[in-house]
Amino acid sequence: MSKFIGSDQWFFLSCRHVKSSKGTSAGSKKKGKLSKAERLKLLKEEEERRLKEEEEAHLLAEKLEAERLERERLAKEERERLEAKELEHREEELAELQLLSGDKFSAAEKWKSEIRANAKWKRYMKCDGSPDPTIPQEINTFITLWKNEQTEYQSINLKIHLALKLIEKLEFLLSETPPHELLEKDVAHYKDTIRELQAIIYTKYNKATEAVLQHASALADIETGNMQQIIKDENGTLRIWANLNKNPRFKGYDFPDGAFGFDLPRPMAMSSIALRILHTYYDHISQDSSTYAPPAKSAEESKEEPALHLESIGENVSHSEGEEDKSGAEIIQSSIEETKSDGRKSSNSMNATSAKEETKGLIEDNEKSKEDLDSKTEDHTEDIAEVNESTPGMDYTAPGTENKGNEDEAIQDGVVDLRQFTPLGGLYYLHALKLPPQAKQVNGWTMLELVEEGMQFYPYPPNTVSTGEPKEEKENNISTYPPVGIRFKLPRNVVFFEEPQVARWDPEGKNWTTDNVLEQIYKKEEKMMHIQMDSFQTFTLFQDAHLNMPYESWELTPKGENEVAFAIYAAFTEVKIDIKDSQCRLLSLSNVEGMNISRIMGKWMSPFALKTAMKRAGINVFPEVDSDRYVSINKKDEQTEKTAYEQLAILSPSFAFSWSQWNVKCDYKQIIVKVAESLKTEQIKDEDWSLYLLSPQRACRLQMTESSEEFADDLYEDSELHSTLFHMIKCYASDAAIERIKNSHYLFVDCVYQLLNYTRVLTYS
Repeated sequence: MSKFIGSDQWFFLSCRHVKSSKGTSAGSKKKGKLSKAERLKLLKEEEERRLKEEEEAHLLAEKLEAERLERERLAKEERERLEAKELEHREEELAELQLLSGDKFSAAEKWKSEIRANAKWKRYMKCDGSPDPTIPQEINTFITLWKNEQTEYQSINLKIHLALKLIEKLEFLLSETPPHELLEKDVAHYKDTIRELQAIIYTKYNKATEAVLQHASALADIETGNMQQIIKDENGTLRIWANLNKNPRFKGYDFPDGAFGFDLPRPMAMSSIALRILHTYYDHISQDSSTYAPPAKSAEESKEEPALHLESIGENVSHSEGEEDKSGAEIIQSSIEETKSDGRKSSNSMNATSAKEETKGLIEDNEKSKEDLDSKTEDHTEDIAEVNESTPGMDYTAPGTENKGNEDEAIQDGVVDLRQFTPLGGLYYLHALKLPPQAKQVNGWTMLELVEEGMQFYPYPPNTVSTGEPKEEKENNISTYPPVGIRFKLPRNVVFFEEPQVARWDPEGKNWTTDNVLEQIYKKEEKMMHIQMDSFQTFTLFQDAHLNMPYESWELTPKGENEVAFAIYAAFTEVKIDIKDSQCRLLSLSNVEGMNISRIMGKWMSPFALKTAMKRAGINVFPEVDSDRYVSINKKDEQTEKTAYEQLAILSPSFAFSWSQWNVKCDYKQIIVKVAESLKTEQIKDEDWSLYLLSPQRACRLQMTESSEEFADDLYEDSELHSTLFHMIKCYASDAAIERIKNSHYLFVDCVYQLLNYTRVLTYS
């Protein structure tokens, strides 16, 4: 019985088990849920932990800040110590640099001054029959005799060539002679002489045109029945076409050389007219434009500009190479009237055969005339080569452009701003002329009627048509008087990086304007330009003067004793220039396929001559004084910039210099360049470059590199401060590098300085 549990007992045990399970479950639930006191305790612990962490962070920040302040204090003390040390040696370093600069730049100035004095004596002693344009008696006699001289076919080009040489010499003297060596009366005389010579040149071309047209019938082409002539020389090309056949179905003509053609307006097909296309490789018009001269500088600005250095102009740049920049439109316009009133009143006679042969001799004997002239003008060119260049900032103000600053003047619509755009390829004088009476053969003699007015211009459209009429009336007149169609090849000796713009000369407004150029089509592959104008006009081609500015980068690298390579990488081209001794040359140029620039490529010349030749060829990496109005540049303090160019030139025999991205990000009065010693011709490695900073007060070497993520002016480890960039770089230079710098020729250093100052790579990169 004791072994078995009764039903009552089993029920009791079961009830106890159930109660025990329920109690355990309820206890577990109460234990998982925190009480308010427990929660407050946890929050308190978390707050204490947060406060402790904040305290630790604050203490750490205070420690770091203290360390930073201590580092800054030490750095400041070190900087002050270095600055004090630099101040102690400043007078000594400046004196040493001044002595070195005197050995280089002052010696170059002295040499040039002596050359100028010797050039005057050499001109005085010459007995080649050519006048000295600086002596009033000689040049006035030349002008008077030439004015009264009868036009002879064989001598006209000879005299024009000589006159252009004389103009070039006078322009050079005005532009490149130091102010203290030129008297005001001499300046006025030179400008007046230039005006007179320019006027006579144009008059002589008119006389030559008239002489050819007087014998148009004798020179008529058998196939076309009309007369067409091409006369070329080193100064330009004269194309003449005479409408002898008067074919009503005549539409146009292309000259045999394929360089020029025209479409004759229908109303002129039956007229006794001729077309004269005079393409001069120089420009005697643009100087009279109101936009030609740079803005006048204030007296204060002029005082701040330091004196720069001179250099001789090379023999390679002359009118005989094909172009001339300075000129006078007003004179040319007035000379037209002079030509009209300068005709002969009497009658002459000449043998018909000799007239034809003499006219053809003008075409055939150009080369001979050029050779004959070279013997006379060679010494003149040498004189120019010996007369040295002066302050690059002293830009020559052409005759008629004084006090024509245009900075604050609004330029009218259509007018070409010559400060922003540059004329290239010379000028095209396109004129319609009245055909003069033709020679008649009587009993073996040629009777020639001479018109008192001389060469007469044929108005088209007629003068009754007003150029200021309403648009509708003008469109009606265009249908009545169709436009003049012209097609011509772009000169191959000029580089056009973009499609050029055609503009015509407005003789009344005295500006280049795109008005009345009705259509312009450029065929790039053929280098052919097709235009339409409402009348016969003087026109030329324009290109943006600053399309290669700012430069992408630049580099100046030594190549040997008194020799460096200078490279400028621009948007459209890469320019590489060799500098050796006192001269430089254009070594290579990219993106000029199909262009003929052999006359300047590889030719040694002075910096001024190279600058002139490259600008005439459309390769402009030489900013003007106001170019910053048209180009976004990295503006720098002018005095600091010029000081940098001087010291870079002095150091250039032994050190390479290059563009740095940090030069854009530093202060206005600071300049940063990459520097590396380079005594061999080997390629400079990236790790060999260092950054140097130059300011008006001192120079230093920077700790950062070209590839650093952000700008910092921290000094290079264990580096010092110096008063000049020369002494700063000298600290890390080898003895061989310093020796080469001391032994460099002063004309070489001056040549490097001039190119750096002309290109202004520190500001325009």
